[in-house]
Amino acid sequence: MKLKKLFGTLDQPSPLLKQTPISAMFLGALLIMAFRPDYFMAHSSAVGVAYVLIAVATLVALALSPLESMARFAIVVPAIDLVAIGVLRFGAGVGETAFSALIILPMLWLAAEPGRRHIAYSALGTTVAVLLPLALDPSLMDQDVVLVRAGVSILVFVLAGGAINVLSQRSKLRLRTALEDARRYEALLKETQQKTAELAESEHRLHEAERMFRGLWSAVTEQAVIGTDTTGLIDAWNPGAVKLIGLSREQAEHIRYIHEFHLPEELNDRSRDLNYPAGETVLNPGFSALVEESRLGNADVREWTYVRADGSTVPVQLAITPRLDEHDNTVGYLFVANDVTRAKELSRLQDEFVGLISHELRTPLSSILGYLELLRDEESATLSESQLHYLSVAERNANRLLRLVGDLLFTAQVDSGTFRIEQRTQELGEIVAHSVETSKPTAAAAGVTISTEVDPGVMVNGDALRIGQACDNLISNAIKFTPKGGTVTVRLCVRDGVACINVRDTGMGIAEADIERLFSRFFRASSAMQNAVPGVGLGLVITKAIVIAHGGTLNVESELGVGTNFTMTLPLA
Repeated sequence: MKLKKLFGTLDQPSPLLKQTPISAMFLGALLIMAFRPDYFMAHSSAVGVAYVLIAVATLVALALSPLESMARFAIVVPAIDLVAIGVLRFGAGVGETAFSALIILPMLWLAAEPGRRHIAYSALGTTVAVLLPLALDPSLMDQDVVLVRAGVSILVFVLAGGAINVLSQRSKLRLRTALEDARRYEALLKETQQKTAELAESEHRLHEAERMFRGLWSAVTEQAVIGTDTTGLIDAWNPGAVKLIGLSREQAEHIRYIHEFHLPEELNDRSRDLNYPAGETVLNPGFSALVEESRLGNADVREWTYVRADGSTVPVQLAITPRLDEHDNTVGYLFVANDVTRAKELSRLQDEFVGLISHELRTPLSSILGYLELLRDEESATLSESQLHYLSVAERNANRLLRLVGDLLFTAQVDSGTFRIEQRTQELGEIVAHSVETSKPTAAAAGVTISTEVDPGVMVNGDALRIGQACDNLISNAIKFTPKGGTVTVRLCVRDGVACINVRDTGMGIAEADIERLFSRFFRASSAMQNAVPGVGLGLVITKAIVIAHGGTLNVESELGVGTNFTMTLPLA
């Protein structure tokens, strides 16, 4: 660090570094004088003064080099050098011309400094160095040769100083430009190296992600995952698809279309339901109907039938989602299919079992109820109050069990598709009023108030018994889930061209997580289990089946701790 301050750098040399060659040349001149003092030393005292001046110049350069703030005073050094050279030339006498070349070094120093004024400094310094011997020995002026030589020398040095100043500034400009370019290129190189390292890391992560994806893709063997473009041409076919359909990846990708593995009649039915949507492919309404819901941004999960390579069929639950590029444009679709053959078979066996058991239970229950009624009505039998109470308990529980059996049979009929309704024009207000009247004793016993707002003259086509059953279920549920002092409000009106039955309670409410499963068989909401509300979880299943069979809808809104609102709509007659 100290040496750098003393000598500087090649592009920014210190005064000491510039002075060093001048001092070295003076040492060389001293050796020459020592070798031929008779020829090169006319005035020894002048030579001594010259070397004292050179020593002073060197010491000044040494002192100024570490002091950057004093750099502007560095031109004192070459000025002393030029005076020393002039004195040395005088001291050399007749041989002074041998040391005229020493003027070049300090002249270069002065002329190379920035600014046009340094041309003048250089010209002045060289003039002093050239004319100083003449000033110290006026007799030399009588020699025309000496005068001409001095004039030519001054002219040459002045012109050379001007040229050097211009060239120096241009060189420095080029050097600065080159240094700036070098620094910029170095920064670009570092940035490029950093980007290269980041790219290598990204590539490594990409390879790892690709390896993991391929591992996951190969591991999915129980679900058929098929990717297509926007025309239905298959471009991805996982091992699950190989297992389910029976074609290898090479036989399917970029060769087959997804709709080729669907039953044509199912695609045609779906197309008719959607009024043959144009969708992605006008020329293929089957595929367009297959992906229409997904293309419109809706979740599409439904049951379809896949056709295997050998011609056999398999029922699947198929989820279809769009494949998007980085600009969120649809570039294809992803089909994820689960084989539901075993699930459907288990469901069928369960329905058969429920139906069989229900039939088997219904007959003995009816018989038990019949004999209980005969025992109660037997005139010859004298029963005590305790015995009559026992009969009432047995009869109540038998009726309860019979209703449960009826519900099980009803759900079995719904699942098997044998559920039928008798369509007749009905006055809906009468059906609702009858259900409310039937529920009033239960509400009174629970300390719950029932209020009604029924618009008259609302006519629908439907089965009065089944619609009444649906109303009974909604109202009884509302009473069961409403604590003492609460209110159940039943409204009937016409809204948006449909009959609307609204049952609202101020009960315990239903958790948001439970609402999705509320219409599943045997499902019990967490609030019902926590508060020990009786039931088996079939009432809402039956109610929704009845409403759907009438072409209506059943919706629910609920807030835990606030209450629940069921809305049933039916088409007007």
